[in-house]
Amino acid sequence: MADHFDLSGKTAIVTGASRGLGSHFARALAAAGADLVITSRRLEALAETRQTVEDLGRRALPLELEVRDLASIERMVEAAQERYGKIDILINNAGVNIRKPAVEVTWDDWNSVLDTNLRGAFFVAQAVARRMIARGYGRVVNIGSVTSVFGYAGIAPYCASRGGVKQLTMSLADEWGENGITVNCLAPGWFETDQNRVLYRDAAWVAYLEERIPLGRHGQPHDLDGAVVFLASDACAYMTGQTILVDGGISTGATKATVGDDA
Repeated sequence: MADHFDLSGKTAIVTGASRGLGSHFARALAAAGADLVITSRRLEALAETRQTVEDLGRRALPLELEVRDLASIERMVEAAQERYGKIDILINNAGVNIRKPAVEVTWDDWNSVLDTNLRGAFFVAQAVARRMIARGYGRVVNIGSVTSVFGYAGIAPYCASRGGVKQLTMSLADEWGENGITVNCLAPGWFETDQNRVLYRDAAWVAYLEERIPLGRHGQPHDLDGAVVFLASDACAYMTGQTILVDGGISTGATKATVGDDA
């Protein structure tokens, strides 16, 4: 059974791998045996992730990628293919967020978030899938969010983009299944990252949040390791089109209650 989770001999692309959850995804896949292609808009930002992967005894190819630029996407995928000869796994992680009341969101704000999180995710998946289809094998993992199924105030474009990622995942799963490609969505709940760190400086907000998480805490990056390795592995051979929420239970919509409380 353990062999189903072994990624030895596999090549994985992780977009947005210079920091945050993307860097942790790269580390988890390397620890499971995969060689990595790691991307960022700034090549120099990948030095730490590259070192982490190589310290685990795996190869790491840093590549520049702007997911809002189709030519940049194609250059990245072609370079990955040329270096390793194949692409087995895509972790479609690159994303941005803009926090504003909905009435203050500008046209450019909307385009920036949707072009990165949704359009970019599609065209990266498309470019990689063309190579996967030729081999009849692939694992595509689109990174969504608890906002793929929930809406939150102040981040309307982000919620729209992550909901779109969930729907996109199902469409691509339906289309590419006959080619031996699984497409699933990994949807983290509340994890502290560079995008949302300002929120975690507010102790009252953190207490409010954790009161609504059945497991009583926000996520730590290692909480995602098992899920990302599973979705990238042969253990996931018969699962596709699914959204896996790793969120401590916040998507149940419940708050903590004591026995005897009214429903």
